[in-house]
Amino acid sequence: MSFRQWETRMAKEADRLFFAVRDKHTGRLGGMAMYLDIRPSMGSIEIGYIWFAPFLQRTRQATEALYLMLRYAFDELNYRRMQWRCNALNEKSRVAALRLGFMFEGIFYQHMVVKGHNRDTAWYSILDYEWPRIRSNFEIWLAPSNFDLQGRQISSLRRLNETAR
Repeated sequence: MSFRQWETRMAKEADRLFFAVRDKHTGRLGGMAMYLDIRPSMGSIEIGYIWFAPFLQRTRQATEALYLMLRYAFDELNYRRMQWRCNALNEKSRVAALRLGFMFEGIFYQHMVVKGHNRDTAWYSILDYEWPRIRSNFEIWLAPSNFDLQGRQISSLRRLNETAR
């Protein structure tokens, strides 16, 4: 299946909302992310299908894009639960979830069949009462004073979130 076919199929789902990620300094498109499993009556939403181009990976801008999505879901839409799911074998996604302040909830074994193989799914969440602390950590991390003249972070977001737990 091509990306265009996948995108068309995903866009038809009622509980999906795509976001394009653009570098605000250059205007260059650099990625995407999606709200999915949107359940307003339950106060639950998920962030997923995150993809960043190499020039945006591991940058302040990529983290800020995800922060803005989290902030919008909690502060504007008043969701009480943000989910993050990934293949339990996807170590990069699991590390990213923890860095962003998500708490590990567990593994759903044989949760789905993907390409003819069992997939175990790792689940993470941020709950509404955790959000103020996590939002504060994002704001500390994103502050210009947290970056040196070469743009390198001084305090890590993961460390801020680990310390707050």
